[in-house]
Amino acid sequence: MKDRNDLESSSSLDKNKLLLVGPGLVVAAAGVGAGDLVASLVVGADFGLVLIWAVILGALIKYVLNEGVGRWYLATGQTILQGWRFLGRWVSGYYVLYVVLFGLIYGSAVTSACALFMSAMFPVLPIWGWAIVHAIVGLTVGWFGRYGKFERIMQVLVVVMFITVVGSAMLVFPSIGDLAGGLIPRMPEGSFLQTLGLISGVGGAASIPYYCYWIREKGWHGGLWVSVMRLDSAVAYIITAIFCFSLIIVANEFLHGSGLTLSGTEGLVTMADVYGERFGTVATWLLLIGFWSASFTSLLSAWNGLPYIFADFVQLLKNKDKNSNRVITEKDPAFRAYLLWITFPSMLFLFVDDPILLVFIGLAFSATILPFLALTLMLLLNSKKVAMKYRNGVVNNLILGAIVVLFITLSAIELYQSFL
Repeated sequence: MKDRNDLESSSSLDKNKLLLVGPGLVVAAAGVGAGDLVASLVVGADFGLVLIWAVILGALIKYVLNEGVGRWYLATGQTILQGWRFLGRWVSGYYVLYVVLFGLIYGSAVTSACALFMSAMFPVLPIWGWAIVHAIVGLTVGWFGRYGKFERIMQVLVVVMFITVVGSAMLVFPSIGDLAGGLIPRMPEGSFLQTLGLISGVGGAASIPYYCYWIREKGWHGGLWVSVMRLDSAVAYIITAIFCFSLIIVANEFLHGSGLTLSGTEGLVTMADVYGERFGTVATWLLLIGFWSASFTSLLSAWNGLPYIFADFVQLLKNKDKNSNRVITEKDPAFRAYLLWITFPSMLFLFVDDPILLVFIGLAFSATILPFLALTLMLLLNSKKVAMKYRNGVVNNLILGAIVVLFITLSAIELYQSFL
């Protein structure tokens, strides 16, 4: 009877997969932030459509990592942080140290990005004022909003991002031949670092560990949900790739060969102005709204996902039980403590011109996150903690191994250049 019920449940899930997609849309929204916007536009400006293949590779890499995090949770019932505890306390401790430092730096960076776009549309407050407003909104949503409300907000913002940014790209869509040429892997002279940066930046990496908490909040438990999770993850990175494609197409049309360059998040406002010179003020607003939506979803995801990581870590320290699985909610004291941490101390950096030491420490940690995720997932998903049918196959192991090699190389280059 149990087997029959399982088969019926599996059949029901298979028929309704698309209706169940949700956390993947949140991941897609979380993974595209101001950094991805700048990276995609700079690549389009400097190299045109030649590096579109790098977007596909970057999205595939993030899919493999995200699917691994989801598969670990569904196969074991444990979060990725609990899995890291099996590899040693220092492993989970390392990531939480990154989360604590990352919260300070990222909190000020993402609120400033949101504020820049909002100030360009509504110059009634200085940028630091809009940044504080966005931080308070993030705190409010994280403090009072359960996952269901959070997901709905993110889904609306994903639709806004698509209508504005992808719609803008459709107005200047290139020929099929030019687009197809970008699918052939090649690197123009001088593009090595930007290519690696684009591959690593597409979809981000910091938000991937949040995924197991979001699918737990969604009520997905057990191996029957693996196929749904894979579709959900695929949707996430297909959306991410399309979004990055669109940015490259826009930059190719307006900036490639023009001699204009983009510098930091401010360059995105310049891009919107250049776009508006051809299509009018409404077009400028559409791009600015799209850029703001992409930045604001990154803010909301950090204010929701990072507290789960911290609260999970505190729970493990208290219980000293690797198998502890008490449900974490937004009312958990550790969850709310981290929300306060990412909201208020990070505001101080809005008024500091050059927080060099902390930024360098943050860079050092950030540069290691992708190989860290890939290596730990290889260890966990090949271990006896996972039933044989949910363990990594040869292809998964090869991809994860390649990620480790690729991003150790990239990390070494980034760190070397950062400390020169």
